[in-house]
Amino acid sequence: MAVTPEFPSDLLAGQEELHQIRSELLALLKRLPWSVVPLDGFSDTGGWRKVERPASPGWTEDEQAEVEKLRRRERELAVFVSGHRYWKEVATPDVVSTRMLLKHVHGQRGAGD
Repeated sequence: MAVTPEFPSDLLAGQEELHQIRSELLALLKRLPWSVVPLDGFSDTGGWRKVERPASPGWTEDEQAEVEKLRRRERELAVFVSGHRYWKEVATPDVVSTRMLLKHVHGQRGAGD
């Protein structure tokens, strides 16, 4: 598939929002402590690689709620994008490659305009 297909605007918007939500979720998870609940730190040198974690204060209720909100929206968008009516129009052998094009079209928009 050399030519980027004309995706429906709602599908493009859903995929774009999915990228944004996943980016926000990843950034939030990187900022949060490693454990949801308060736990002591530990060091394990008995495995094939050394693993160390500092003590974790856990997540606040607000942090837990924010993660859950983003995960819920991520699931909703993933279901919307993957179950969109557009995919019924795509020939079965082309579905995977077309889906890959959709995932990357946000980086190409505006580049050739």
